[in-house]
Amino acid sequence: MATSENTASGPLLTVDGTPLKVSLARSLRRSKLRGALLVLPALLFLIIIFVVPIAQLLSRSVDDTLVNRALPRTFVAFESWDRQSLPAEAMFEAIFLDITTGEKYTVGKATTRMNYEKPGWRSLIKKSGRKFKKKIKGPPYRDAMIKIDKRWGDVTFWQTLGAMKDPQTLGYFLNAVDRQYDANKHVIMKEKERRVYVMLWWRTLLLSLIVTVGCLAMAYPVAHLLATLPLRYSNLLMICVLMPFWTSLLVRIVAWMVMLQNNGVVNSTLVWSGILDDENRLSMMYNFTGTVIVMIQILLPFMILPIYSVMKTIPPSYMRAAQNLGAPPSLAFLKVYLPQTLPGVGAGVILVFIVAIGYYITPELVGGKDGQLIGNMIAYHMQKSLNWGLAAAMGTLLLAAILLLYWVYDRIVGIDNMRMN
Repeated sequence: MATSENTASGPLLTVDGTPLKVSLARSLRRSKLRGALLVLPALLFLIIIFVVPIAQLLSRSVDDTLVNRALPRTFVAFESWDRQSLPAEAMFEAIFLDITTGEKYTVGKATTRMNYEKPGWRSLIKKSGRKFKKKIKGPPYRDAMIKIDKRWGDVTFWQTLGAMKDPQTLGYFLNAVDRQYDANKHVIMKEKERRVYVMLWWRTLLLSLIVTVGCLAMAYPVAHLLATLPLRYSNLLMICVLMPFWTSLLVRIVAWMVMLQNNGVVNSTLVWSGILDDENRLSMMYNFTGTVIVMIQILLPFMILPIYSVMKTIPPSYMRAAQNLGAPPSLAFLKVYLPQTLPGVGAGVILVFIVAIGYYITPELVGGKDGQLIGNMIAYHMQKSLNWGLAAAMGTLLLAAILLLYWVYDRIVGIDNMRMN
């Protein structure tokens, strides 16, 4: 009776006298805090490994402050230049002062960026910088600089500064699709002999589609066998599917190089069997064909496993029921079995295509000149030419293409229908 009176006259209390509502709120906060602490390491890992690099990638693809910091006076004088005739004395004086009074490290880094716009800038400034202080004591600067190096009298060098005058630029993105800015910041096509990237984009897209279709054509029957064979046989087949994962990627590529060369296993077998003459051996190395063959073999398990995981959940009784109702096996497969496997097919297709479109190891080793993809150019600019802005722009475009593919897949098939287990 006393408890009932307490309940009626005031809030419920815990053993220590704390109101039950307050105690439950504290317990809920502690539970949420523990959950947040458990998630925090994974969240930090995701931010450091994924979010920060992508943010840096995006910032580098539009950053063009280096030349502005190295040549501030030059760009002030550039604004009053007509961009057609050779610059006046004031602009020559400005670049002279920027080169002679600027920090050597900053000017040196800026010349690398300038060299991307017009080959020869780096050597011009490096050569001139050594002679300016010795041979030029004061104005007039224009004639003295042209006397030191005739390239100072070439108006095309000065015009390329227009592409670098803004701290933020889309020039790297234009370069990635064979365009560039002129002196007035108008978008123009690059010279014909320098147009390579659009061709590489189309080649990358075409190869990714071919590899994806090839993997699908080979993976579907293998996955069907895995799902329908007796357990002892399906386990043996699954070991064969997973065996490539137990071998180094480099070892597999080298093995294919041995097999596909002119005197390799494939050509020798075809000659021995009489299918080919010894003089007509197939060229399957260091070209587009070799890249397709090796990439299909490497990426095939990524197509088989998602399709198999879906097929394994389809009851065999569905096909039997369709046939008992009068449908021939082919129609029962098309109307009953195939639609149920589409989530696995979609998962395999998008997985293989995304991996293939950014692949560069196999094309680098097997592709030769005709098998190079956009991923190889990104690696080249990151490691050799050190044009990180262009590499970042290409990486951003590649990321945008993948996100676009993901959006199209979601609109057509639906991400909720994807089955990766």
